[in-house]
Amino acid sequence: MDNSLNEASLINPLSISAIILAATFIGIFTEQFHGIERAKFAMAGAGAIIIAGQVFGFYSPELALAAIDWNVVFLLAIMMIMVSIMASTGGFEHIAQRIGKVSNGNQFKLIILLGSVISLISLVLDNVTTVIIFGPLIVIICQRMAISPVPYLFTAALLSNAGGVATLVGDPPNLMIGSAAKIDFSTFFIHMAPPVLFAWLAILLCLKRLFSEDLSQTSLHQFSGRTHYTNRRLWRQSLRVMLLMVVLFVIHHHIGWQPWLVAAACLTLLIFIAKKVDLEEVSHHIETPMLIFFISLFILIGGVEHSGLLHLLGEKFKPIIINYPIIAALLLLWIAAILSALIDNIPFTAAMIPVLLSLDKQGINVSVMWWALALGVGMGGNGSHIGSTANVYIVTLSERISKQYNKPEWAISPSLWFKKGLPVMFVSLVVCSLFIYFGYDFLYVENF
Repeated sequence: MDNSLNEASLINPLSISAIILAATFIGIFTEQFHGIERAKFAMAGAGAIIIAGQVFGFYSPELALAAIDWNVVFLLAIMMIMVSIMASTGGFEHIAQRIGKVSNGNQFKLIILLGSVISLISLVLDNVTTVIIFGPLIVIICQRMAISPVPYLFTAALLSNAGGVATLVGDPPNLMIGSAAKIDFSTFFIHMAPPVLFAWLAILLCLKRLFSEDLSQTSLHQFSGRTHYTNRRLWRQSLRVMLLMVVLFVIHHHIGWQPWLVAAACLTLLIFIAKKVDLEEVSHHIETPMLIFFISLFILIGGVEHSGLLHLLGEKFKPIIINYPIIAALLLLWIAAILSALIDNIPFTAAMIPVLLSLDKQGINVSVMWWALALGVGMGGNGSHIGSTANVYIVTLSERISKQYNKPEWAISPSLWFKKGLPVMFVSLVVCSLFIYFGYDFLYVENF
């Protein structure tokens, strides 16, 4: 009798949700080994948690639908369409050509120019989109200048990851954090821009030292050729609409618009201004697997939250946050960074958000924890080749061009990323740690 009761006690909402969460995350994190898309594991996890929730009475399809953060999903989809329209104009290629000419063969100058442009674009577009745009352009620039693209591909990934941390729309985890914690665009930028700027400068100095041998050589080839716009008028219209969108992002909290509504309004304006844009054609560039991944992840984490598991974890951290808030923030920063270097940062962010929200509902101010989480998952992504989706894309691109041009040294291996990316992550985290320690009062916000 006692044995049966003990066995029954082991099968409860907490244990079932923990098993489903662990199994799903293991499948997601080992994507490079089994070759099954992470979105498929997320879908399976979402389905399993709904079924388990119905059986044990802690979750339902209605609650699953309510758990989806549509603000994040809609904003990502809309921005993908915006980028698709802009990419069709040839404007990004024109920017790359200008950068190549201005650098005039000076490789570190080229690093600075590329890093600056990529980081600025990452403030408005997510880092994955930014490297997808600039990755191939970097290869073209380096081909014309007869130099190795490896330092510049690293620059694109590392600085886009870092730059994206500064704004609400610069990195998918930021969207999730901002939407959950009700942080508006301007508040997010004001508090994240200073540490990101210092970290950005530190990363730039790291790149100069880590690639000193490559960058010390001056290219003997001038950047020649001229890139023509395919639709200059549409490019200019897109830039004006993007500028309007940034302004609306800054004031969206005051006008009562969610970020997705700002992006949707600007997209609507653009497709009416540019009458010849084929909406069906540009919609093909929506990364459906990524959206499915987010939706499934929200459903999964919602189920785990309703099981009480995340509340239990929050209670374990509660004494540390109350008694040692700075230490708690620094711990979260480094734990988030290390885990984001080993695994994708999105699932970890999704798991941490309900924990912090639970503590916030109990009257505990966790504002600094939100900033620590954003900095940790953003900067931590630089630590390994699988730390962010942008890194994975850059590594894949390097392997492809290595085979295409028969240049084995152009392939970015995991060991090479370890040698170059890990020091960058460490230095940027030290900078962020110092900022949290000395700027705690600045980061402490009573109400967002």
